[in-house]
Amino acid sequence: MNTMSLTTLERGKTTVDAAALEAFSAQLRGKMLSEGDAAYDEARTVWNATVDRRPGLIVCCVGASDVVSAVNFARENRLLVSVRGGGHNIAGSAVCDGGLMIDLSLMRSVRVDVAARRAWVGPGATLADVDKETQAFGLVVPTGINSTTGISGLTLGGGFGWITRKFGLTIDNLASVDVVTADGKLLRASQTENLDLFWALRGGGGNFGVVTAFEFELHEFGPQVLAGLVVHPFADAEKVLREYRKALETAPDELTCWVVMRQAPPLPFLPAEWHGKEVLVLAMCYCGDIEAGEKATQKLRAIGTPIADVVGPSPFTGWQQAFDPLLTPGARNYWKSHDFTEFSEEAAAVVRGAIAKLPGPECEIFIGHVGGAAGRVKADATAFPQRSSHFVMNVHARWREPTMDKACTDWARSIYEAAKPYAAGTAYVNFMPEDEVDRVEAAYGGNHRRLLEIKQRYDPLNLFRMNQNLRPKESLRAA
Repeated sequence: MNTMSLTTLERGKTTVDAAALEAFSAQLRGKMLSEGDAAYDEARTVWNATVDRRPGLIVCCVGASDVVSAVNFARENRLLVSVRGGGHNIAGSAVCDGGLMIDLSLMRSVRVDVAARRAWVGPGATLADVDKETQAFGLVVPTGINSTTGISGLTLGGGFGWITRKFGLTIDNLASVDVVTADGKLLRASQTENLDLFWALRGGGGNFGVVTAFEFELHEFGPQVLAGLVVHPFADAEKVLREYRKALETAPDELTCWVVMRQAPPLPFLPAEWHGKEVLVLAMCYCGDIEAGEKATQKLRAIGTPIADVVGPSPFTGWQQAFDPLLTPGARNYWKSHDFTEFSEEAAAVVRGAIAKLPGPECEIFIGHVGGAAGRVKADATAFPQRSSHFVMNVHARWREPTMDKACTDWARSIYEAAKPYAAGTAYVNFMPEDEVDRVEAAYGGNHRRLLEIKQRYDPLNLFRMNQNLRPKESLRAA
């Protein structure tokens, strides 16, 4: 193995000699990749095609010992480090330029203990991996809405989806983690061990170490839910959104309804004349008795004159994958988001105006409906602080050609600015793109200072900085 130049924490270069690389490689159960290796390009490719970075070295880990070795090697050589779980993060933080990428994607095990209602999940698992194993036993952990998302990034940032209102955020169901910290120690963090670290990992992202295993509490659930789409002409959006907000005022925790606004894809249940035209979609899921769900969704389904109503009994695993075809890898993506304590008429007007200016057929805006059980947790109980936010807006610019970069990112940014006066001021870190470093403090609100103190204890050199970064005090002084 040849001598290699790798990017350091200070963004310079350091040369690692062949003997050191050989010794490092010999410690691993997994493999190392560098540019020119057959699997290198596949390993560095992530969901968002605007991210095209080239790590100097990729370590494909198969167990916690590989992660320990990789962290120690990076720290000893002061290398820039990134950590890949599912590779789905909008900011592309899984991949660094020139440094060492710790790839966890082979660590996809999911083990369910039915009697204890616990699941132990590897950091490379996707939501589909988790759902398949847990639902086989009529159990569930609340996660997100796109089955190809990695469990690691989703959980560490908070995690919400179709059943959050009933069962809480993903982090509210996290019982423990195994985590490799910057000093190369493998620690267990839970309510009884390393409690400060456990608090920080529940919403603080990848700032504190590399999680090698998650333990989740499970709930009895499924396998059938009442779920589906009600599609409206966008010309009716003002009325539909007004009635939507009213219907949700009395919605039980079992009911979640998100709004999606975009050009209609060629879905088989939509008349062909609607393909490519602007529509408003109510996407709903009732996580309880089907008959009770029919009654609970009645107000929402009675709104206006929809083009199509395809709400009905569905396997939960199928519903979790319903939006996957619209979120496949390979497209260029840019997001802007806001939290709302209420989705006001003023905010709705901003969104409606934006849909009239869609820059491309894959661009969309969705409004996530949260609150419920997740909103009854104290803001300082976990690092994730925005418990009073009942709606999350994500402006999702998605396109294929680099020539559309400016038009699509400008569209997303303009909506963000226009909606800012009506927003809560916090942010969901999993929806924040790479250029939002100035939003990190606001995203964590009153929890920011405590997070910085914990970061200072566990990662004073900021080894784990490829994330929505919490910069420790020493790094701040050096900047």
